[in-house]
Amino acid sequence: QIHLVESGGGLVQAGDSLRLSCAASGRPYSGYAMGWFRQTPGKEREFVATISWSGSSTYYANFVQGRFTISRNNVKNEMYLQMDGLKPEDTAIYYCAAKTTILATEYEDEYQFWGQGTQVTVSS
Repeated sequence: QIHLVESGGGLVQAGDSLRLSCAASGRPYSGYAMGWFRQTPGKEREFVATISWSGSSTYYANFVQGRFTISRNNVKNEMYLQMDGLKPEDTAIYYCAAKTTILATEYEDEYQFWGQGTQVTVSS
């Protein structure tokens, strides 16, 4: 079992930056690919970014368009999402997820562990 806790969300203005963090505990962190997803009311949860266990492979949703950067620190058992150039349409609850294989993937159903989410609100 992996326990995931997100932090770093908040209320910002369009064009600002935020850095989300995801702290993992409960089982050895190494060997797990991780990802970020987001959800707004009335919409399905969508893929944002994913990173392999080694950190050498990363993939992003098209809407990121170079604005977000995913990274991880396996010593600290943490994953991050640096979000720059935020837009009002980025407003959502952002979820951290982990999967029990090392390869990164955008497919939500391949992730076994989820955090509770952190709210990001971007005002215009």
